[in-house]
Order: sequence, then C-alpha cells, then structure tokens
Amino acid sequence: METINISALRAGITYTSDLMVDSSFLILPKTAEMTDNLIKALRQWGFENVISDGSISLGGDIGVSKGIEEVEPEQQKEKIGVNVKKAIEDSKHTAVGNSDMARMELVHSVYEEYMNYIESVFTHYATHKEIDQEELSDTVQDLCIFIKEHKRYILRVNATIEAENRNFLIIHTMRTTVLCLAIALQLHLNLTKMIELGVTSILHEIGMLRLPPQLYMTSKKLSVREKAQISKHTLLGYTIIKDLNFGLSVQLGVLEHHEKENGTGYPRRLTGDKISSNAKIIAVACTYEAISSPRSYKDEKSTFDALLELIQNKEHAYDGSVIKALLYTVSLYPIGTFVYLSNRKVAEVIDTNPDNPKTPVVQLLTEKEADGSLKTLQVGENNINILRILTKQEKEDIIKLIKEKYNSEEAKKDTENTEEILEEESADTADTSSPENPLQPSEQAVPEASDSVSTSADGTEEVDISIFS
Repeated sequence: METINISALRAGITYTSDLMVDSSFLILPKTAEMTDNLIKALRQWGFENVISDGSISLGGDIGVSKGIEEVEPEQQKEKIGVNVKKAIEDSKHTAVGNSDMARMELVHSVYEEYMNYIESVFTHYATHKEIDQEELSDTVQDLCIFIKEHKRYILRVNATIEAENRNFLIIHTMRTTVLCLAIALQLHLNLTKMIELGVTSILHEIGMLRLPPQLYMTSKKLSVREKAQISKHTLLGYTIIKDLNFGLSVQLGVLEHHEKENGTGYPRRLTGDKISSNAKIIAVACTYEAISSPRSYKDEKSTFDALLELIQNKEHAYDGSVIKALLYTVSLYPIGTFVYLSNRKVAEVIDTNPDNPKTPVVQLLTEKEADGSLKTLQVGENNINILRILTKQEKEDIIKLIKEKYNSEEAKKDTENTEEILEEESADTADTSSPENPLQPSEQAVPEASDSVSTSADGTEEVDISIFS
C-alpha cells in the first residue's frame, strides 16, 4: 500500500486502485474522480493520509494507467459488451438436460457477465464521460429475451451473489433491472418498451457516481444533511443522461424513480399520473430489491416480508397495478423462497401460478422423478399447502446439505461408471429411490403475522390480497 498525503490530492484526478482510509474503509473507488468536497471532508474529519495499491491514473480503464489512447474506439466498445454476448450465445448451445442445478449454473454465468457489463458501463462513463447507447440497447434486448426464456431461474439467483466483492450499486442495479423486465413481461409490454425500461433501470442510479462514495457505502447511519445529499442522485443522474442525449422517457425514468404516488417522493413531489410509467415500475422493483437485500448498514428482510410490505402499500406510495404485476411475477411466496409444506417436506418456490399468486409451483429438495429430475408440486393440490417460510439459517443449512448430497451422488456415479468400464459388464443398478426427506426442519410455530397475515386451522399462513381481486 502506498501512503498519500491529503495535500497531494487534487479535484479531477483518479487512481488505478481504490483509495482507502485504512484496510477496510473505502473513500474513492478506482477510476472515480476526486472532488473538492471529498478533500474538504477528509480534512474536516482529521485525516492526514490515505492509502492505495495503485497510482494516479493517466485516463485509462481499470488497472490500466497508459496506452489506452492507442486503442481504437471500436475496440474499446467491443471490450465492454463482448463477454456478455458470448455468455448469451454459449447458453444457447449448452446442454443441461433435466438438471435443475446445471440450468441454474448456466443462468448464473450469464447473470455474472451482465453484472460485469454494468460495472464496465459505469467505469467507462467515470473515465470517459460517455455511454454507447446503441450497444447498451442491444445488450438490454438480449437480456429481455434471456429473461423471457429463463425467468423462473434468473429470479432464483441469490441477492447476496458476490456481495463482499462488488460495489452494492452494481448488485442493486442488476437485480432491479431483472425485476423490472420480469414485471414488464407480466404487463405485456412490447419489446421496444421493455428495452427502453431496461436501459432506464441500468442507468437509474448513475447519479451516485457524482457523489462521494462514503455517503452510499458507509455502514453508519446518515445524518439529515447526508441524506439530503444522497437524494440529489436523481437530479445528477438526469443531468448525465440528458447531456448524453438519451431519449426523454429514459431521462424522466432516471429523474423520477423516487417519486411516490402520494406526492411525498423526490425531487419534484409528483403525484399519480404525473409520474412516468418507467419510473413507476423502477420505484416498485427498486424498493422490493432494497428491502430484501443486505446492505453494510442493515440485514436484509425475506422476499416474502418485502413483498408483504409492498402489498400493504401504506400511504399509497406506489402504483397498485405495478405491485400487482410484481405479485404475479414472483408469487406471494417469491421465487427462490424456501418453504416448509404441510406434508412435512422442504421445498423451493420455482415458478408462479398465473391463476393464483398464493399457490406457486415448488420443487422438493430431495425427491426425484423417474427421469432423475427433482419432483415438483403445485401448492394447493392434494391438500398440500405452505406452512411457513424457512429462516435464513435454515435455508443456509439446507443449501449446504443439498450440495453435499449432490457431490456425494456425483462421486458415487463416477465410481460406478469406472467399475462398469473395467469389468466390461453391466453393473447391478443401485437403488436410487429417495429416502424420506432428511432435511426436514424442526417443528416450530408459525411466526407472528402482521396485519395482512393470518393463520388457518392447519397452520398455513394466509395473506389478504383481496385488494388485487
């Protein structure tokens, strides 16, 4: 680590590595511009030195301090989007059969590349003050199609994916964009409108890049003044998008995504139909994502609790039609949720029921069909209901056991195949019938319900969604 005296800092300079106060406190991400306000704040806080693994950047991309001027513009553009396009193309030719885990791995790899792409867009803007609109639209179009084909899988990607190694803005932007496009499918928006929404969602937090990172990456509670500074990101983002000549609908979506139906939002305190349609969708997706994701200053709530909070829609802050679309997109027990069933089995919610968001499709974690695929059930049929949501610890324990069980089965299968080849004769087929579920959580009472949740005679959680009937 190189020690840098505060007196050496100048507004407008960037560094090839993160600028830190100590080994854990980031004050300026690599390639982000130093500002007079940040220098002033460091002095007010009494810091004399900062540290960094890098050096002053000469205008290059991440980890590159010189020579970038020699790269042709078209080559620069290709570097940003080429990997995500390759991941999409590879996914079309990858055989996954009936393996749910293999399909999740495929979707996860594409998801990762889209997060890398978003990070590259932000970094390229921070260093070059430009965004390739055509490439962004093409990349979002590919994502729209991918989500349509793999919605039930991409909505299961864990919110904490690489949370320790990524700026939370990247994770938040990716999850919000996926949710927005999934909601758009439920609302039957055409592809052109979906692309416009996706572009807006990817850019909706870009104004944060004009703020000191210690404001939005701190683990401390913000003061009133600091919250006021954070709220400026919508205006800053709007200015960025406007200066880059994006369309008006994208500009308004970035500007208005924190407006609320009741007029209590910001920056202009708009109400109802005065808020753009893209902003209404992003507001719901953004809020759902924020409630259900971990932050440095808070623990996440479950997706069920996040959805319940939105369904209640206290003070009518959000558009009811968009909340309904989210409900039918992820189901009342959102896709990816682990649940305990009335037949004493543990399952994961993997798909929605288009006729009833209270009865999603679930996948048992240990029982398989004759073809080797995991067994699925329609909640509500054969008197099988969801009794409760598993706790975070129960979910983590079960995922660990599932991975161990899967690895053990794969190792056993490899051994059997080797023996067959060596013996040159058919081996007796091992009994692979599933034992009674060993992953059953301990019996415990259903958690106390909120105003919108009641408990039926059989212990099933009942949520009132009559508002959407």
